[in-house]
Order: sequence, then C-alpha cells, then structure tokens
Amino acid sequence: MPSFKYPSSERLAAVLTRVLSRNGLANGDLTVVNRKPNPYNSTFPTEIVTCHNGPGRSIPRLFVKYRTGGFDGVFGHRRDISYEARVYRDVLQPLHVSTPAFYGLYKDDESGAEGLIIEYLPRGSPASWSRDPQAMTRSARWIGRFHAANEKRVHDARLQFLRRYNAEYYRGWARRTNLLFGQLNSRFPWIPPICTSFQHLIPRLLRAPETIIHGEYFGSNVVYQDGTSRPVDWQSTAIAAGEIDLAALTHSWPKKVVQKCEREYARARWSGRAPDGFEGTLELARVYMNLRWLGDPNIMSPLVSRRGRLVASKKMLVAMQAVLQLHSVGERLGLL
Repeated sequence: MPSFKYPSSERLAAVLTRVLSRNGLANGDLTVVNRKPNPYNSTFPTEIVTCHNGPGRSIPRLFVKYRTGGFDGVFGHRRDISYEARVYRDVLQPLHVSTPAFYGLYKDDESGAEGLIIEYLPRGSPASWSRDPQAMTRSARWIGRFHAANEKRVHDARLQFLRRYNAEYYRGWARRTNLLFGQLNSRFPWIPPICTSFQHLIPRLLRAPETIIHGEYFGSNVVYQDGTSRPVDWQSTAIAAGEIDLAALTHSWPKKVVQKCEREYARARWSGRAPDGFEGTLELARVYMNLRWLGDPNIMSPLVSRRGRLVASKKMLVAMQAVLQLHSVGERLGLL
C-alpha cells in the first residue's frame, strides 16, 4: 500500500462534525479523543475513531476508510471509496440489513482527502476465524437472503451505477491467468486448457439469474458479531450470478463445511429447493474465482522468477490453494 498521511485530529474532527451534523449524530463541534489502527488487513488505510460531543451526547465509534492515489482497481474488479459509499447508501441502507451503519463520505476540501465513514463493529471477528461452528453457515444464509432480495433490483434505475460482469470481464481473467502461467507450463500444463475451455463456457455463467453480489464474499470480509453476520468491504459489489459469492465464501474449506453452506444458501435464497443448473453454475463460478486469483499480477508476478520458477513468498499459499482447487473443479467439469 502506498504511504498515506492521515489527517490531523483537528482536521478529522472538523470534517466529522460537518458530516455527522447532517444526519443528527453530532450537535456542535466534535473532539477526537482516540484513534487506533484497524487490527485487520485492509486494501485501504483505515482507523477506528472515538469522538466526544459534550455532556449527554453519545457518538458511536467510527470506522474511517480513506482513499489513496495509488489505489489498484485490479482491472476494474474493485472500485474506489465513492463507489462503496454509493453501495452503502443506495443498495444496503434501503434493505435495513445487518451491514455496518453508513454515516457519510469524508471529504476534506483543504487536503483533498476522501474517506468512508461507517459504524465500527466491536467484539466482532472475521467469520473464517470464528470458533462458532455456525459462523460460516450463517454467513451463507445471509448472502442467500441478500441475493433473493436483490434479484428484482438489478433493473432499478438508481442502481445502474453498479458494475455488471460481462463476457469480456470473465475472458480477461482467463487470458491473464494463461499469460502469467505461461512461464510455468512445464509444471502446470493443464492450466491453459482450462482457461480456453472456460471461455467457451462463459455464456452458461451469463445465463444464470443475475442479482447484486458482494464480489469478494470471503469469510475474512464478514464480521461475525454476537452470532450475526455483518459483511463489510463492499467496493467490489457488482451485478452477476449469485453463485460467485458462495464460491468465494466456501473457497478452500473442507467438504463438510462446503456442503452445509450450499444447503443453507439454497434454503435462504430459494426456500430450500435450488433451481436446475445451480450446481453447474456454482462450479463455473468456482473456476472464475480461481482464475480471478491466479490472473492477478499482484499475486502471481512476485511468485515467478525470470527463469519461470515459483519463488516462495507469503502469497504462495493463496496461489497454490487456487491452483489446487482449479484442478479439482476442472476435473469435475470434464475440462481436463
């Protein structure tokens, strides 16, 4: 992440006062009394802010996510802070779901800094880290209900700002994966055929019922708080097949967990009976999800030396999990 200069507490208080006064959360000038970094990894600079507003006025702790000039959109897959703010305001707020409350967009005219201001979720942890055995299935239930609620909203004029996955979007990930693994063809000769076969199967993925998806619905992006799933990080929200979110949630999990999540998702989205073609669409979504990881130069380029050899790094585990799952789903679909 490029270096980022956080605003001074005085500037932060001034902007927060202006934003929170608009929705009645602040009455008079705020004072920032505490700031601490987000304990979890994030694509953007983030901090947890505690404010004081005088006697008798309680201000919730805030989570502020800042925009950076060096933001990587990953070939249009991920959007910026302004986009995520619109998702919170226009997609999530009208549904009254358990996502963090949206308070406004931080804009500092003096410095040009911009950020997202949402509710801070204490006592929560990523669903994929939770000791509660129901954390993952409840997250599957949450996203199934969300997809059901949004199938008819994909044609809402107010939501046409959302990215829509099309054939070119999917082909791009297959091409980039093929290119990045060209140096490793002797070790993974089966990857190019899968990339080619997937491109021929894209129309099947596009025929699946569309809904609004999170886009990166991994367990690490679901804050599990007191038995409730509260998804965060909505900068990759798009219109596409809902099975993509289920593929993300269950990526690299044991078979029993995956099956429980699939059943819970079907119950939540379709009252228990998945439509014909659900399993095939889910398998194609898994192919896409792995190509999405393996076609990302930020993940793969540091792994490959000039001699076409894999180089150990912290990203190795992510890449190899994607390689192994791509091979497995490729076999099930008869692509090898």
